Amino acid sequence: MSDPARFTDDIATLERATIDAVAPEAVEEIDGWLLPFDASTIGRAKSAVPLRHSSLQVADIAAIESRYAAHGLPAAFRLTDSVGLAPLHAELEERGYRADQPTLVQVANTRSILQMAANVQAQMEATAHPAWAAVYTTPGFDTVDGQHRIAALSRSHSAMYAHISQNGAPVAAGVGAYSQGWASIHGMRTVVSQRGQGLARSILVALAKEAQQRGIERFFLQVEEENAAATALYATAGFRTAWRYHYWRGA
Repeated sequence: MSDPARFTDDIATLERATIDAVAPEAVEEIDGWLLPFDASTIGRAKSAVPLRHSSLQVADIAAIESRYAAHGLPAAFRLTDSVGLAPLHAELEERGYRADQPTLVQVANTRSILQMAANVQAQMEATAHPAWAAVYTTPGFDTVDGQHRIAALSRSHSAMYAHISQNGAPVAAGVGAYSQGWASIHGMRTVVSQRGQGLARSILVALAKEAQQRGIERFFLQVEEENAAATALYATAGFRTAWRYHYWRGA
């Protein structure tokens, strides 16, 4: 894992770019926190996240709970394992929250992604295309989650939608969001029966070409720590872990 201190100056822009991409129905900002509000299945779209990894007040937790209650949503928090957030971890445990779903925030240089070979040319669209959307609800994926991701990612700010079809059938998709000086990757999916052909790699290269054209030199993504296939692909593309976070949710 990289030294999280190296990325201290990037935390706020990266988290703002994340919210730009997952596009929750509403967002508030209080005292160094972003509070996205959404009823979807996407954790990042409905969990409070700090804009720094230290010097936060334990009292913030009660204020954040109040804001989520006002929106009719359960409070959830997306917190790194940083020592600087240890007082918040302790307070959340005391309040009955539990940490789960360990997720890696990884970063890479656009040039390193472009060094990968793309076996297939991905189609790029400036708006959500039916062929792109179709991938998320194919057999093997959670249909409800897929519908939520289609809705959220279709609202993404400054996004491009990549998809690949074979024999007229959509088989792979992904989204690149370009904001806050970052390019970010979201919604990477390959139809179960078509995996192992390098389709995800081709999607990544297409999204990186778009970033290069926009003059954006750095990428980030979030990937669940236990997703070995995805983390192996991203390592090949040059992604390295900046920090890890957990979702803190009520029991």
